[in-house]
Amino acid sequence: MSVDLRLRHDRSLRERAVGMFERGLGYKSAARELGVPAEAVRNWQKTYRATGRDGLLAMGGRQARYDYETRVAAASAVVDGGMSKPEAMERFGVASATPLKRWCRIYREGGAEALRPRPKGRPRGSGAKTAPRTREQELEERVRKLEAQVAYLKKSIALKAELRSRTGRRP
Repeated sequence: MSVDLRLRHDRSLRERAVGMFERGLGYKSAARELGVPAEAVRNWQKTYRATGRDGLLAMGGRQARYDYETRVAAASAVVDGGMSKPEAMERFGVASATPLKRWCRIYREGGAEALRPRPKGRPRGSGAKTAPRTREQELEERVRKLEAQVAYLKKSIALKAELRSRTGRRP
């Protein structure tokens, strides 16, 4: 059985929190009753308001993906429209404040185009492109390799000679 180590609190605790939210309890009183830090329960409450019961209970699964239009609309509502982040989370169905904060920062720096999705990984053909070498360059490289080989052999011979002079016999 695999355990998701990113989750500090199990599903049953979040289910109890949902019940408290549905009864109208605030995050502080729910946190006291559950014995969980108030900041964690506050984040649960934001997620509950934005995505409902199922969204809060599904925490820890796969991360939600949001399309370009949702990102731009949420970020512009917060940055340009003056909407609060929890309000924007509710209105646009964003489960966590973290991506919304990142979208707002990117939107401020580069506008709506900066939020456009980009392909993952290294671009095709981005490897080192070398021009074909000339005959002279090939010969220079070969000379360097041969010089290195000669230096290695000389060093090996010198070490064997030193060992022979110390021990008085052949290695």
